[in-house]
Amino acid sequence: MNVRRLLVFREIARCGSIAGAARALGWTQPAVSQHLRALERQAGMPLVVRRPRGVQLTEAGRVLLRHAEAIAARLHAADDDIGALAELRAGTVRLAAFPSAGATLVPAAMSLLKRTHPGIDVRLRQAEPPEALDLLMDGQVDLAIVFTHEGHEAAAPSGLEHVPIGADPLRLVLPDSHPHAADLSSEVNLRAFAGERWISGCERCTDHLLRACEDAGFAPDVRHSTDDYVVAQALIARGLGIGLLPGLALTAFRHPEVAVAAVAGLRPRRLYLVHHPEADQIPAVGRAVHAVRRSAPGGPPGPSTTGDRASLWITPADQEDDPG
Repeated sequence: MNVRRLLVFREIARCGSIAGAARALGWTQPAVSQHLRALERQAGMPLVVRRPRGVQLTEAGRVLLRHAEAIAARLHAADDDIGALAELRAGTVRLAAFPSAGATLVPAAMSLLKRTHPGIDVRLRQAEPPEALDLLMDGQVDLAIVFTHEGHEAAAPSGLEHVPIGADPLRLVLPDSHPHAADLSSEVNLRAFAGERWISGCERCTDHLLRACEDAGFAPDVRHSTDDYVVAQALIARGLGIGLLPGLALTAFRHPEVAVAAVAGLRPRRLYLVHHPEADQIPAVGRAVHAVRRSAPGGPPGPSTTGDRASLWITPADQEDDPG
């Protein structure tokens, strides 16, 4: 049955007359009568008995009215739900992020959204960049925060929007008892650590470590491998190796017994927020994109920006003076 006709019939029943329904709807009386006749043809029986001073519902009319009321209630609820989404009083955003971003950027963005749009519900799913992009392509998440190493970028799925959100510099991490830890005020040369034992990270980070060391003229002696930056720093603090860790990881957790140094010529990894085209036009997703960009190293400074963040992250304005 035609939903519009059902709603017109509902108004006739509520007003008790065709004329009253016409006034309530702002229609002409013949137009209301036409909808009623068409609905009765669909029902195959009269829905009202026409009286001199109005109409009286037949048994079929009373049955149909119950369904019309239920449909009107559902339409009203749908209108409220859509309105809540449009006005950002509700909405769910599914976000995938690699661990160090999940420990830094995401909580900052979620906190910002909680303050400005408490009805938006952000669901975090931890995933390394390749897995995060797969989740995005499969429709399991709405946004993905990923990184690439400059010069070693992997092919990204086509048809996705990649929004640059800043750069995350890599740092050499040593035990604070290391001979070189006494003076790390200037950039160090990676070649000076060719004889060290190394701790590598995830598959992509390990590949980047091997390439960076190769560019410096040596092959690293990798003794341990972990994608947990807390574990990596614990191993380093005990003198069991040294490693390269990104600034986000050191922001999330800094072991008190490690020293950190910038490496000459070592390019930062680039951070991106990835989504399907026009996904950011969905109100809740659009606000989440804004919150992540504001919380990211390349985003506009928020009220909680600190000097520590600036020391670990590189903003676009810094790139002109950054040798790496």
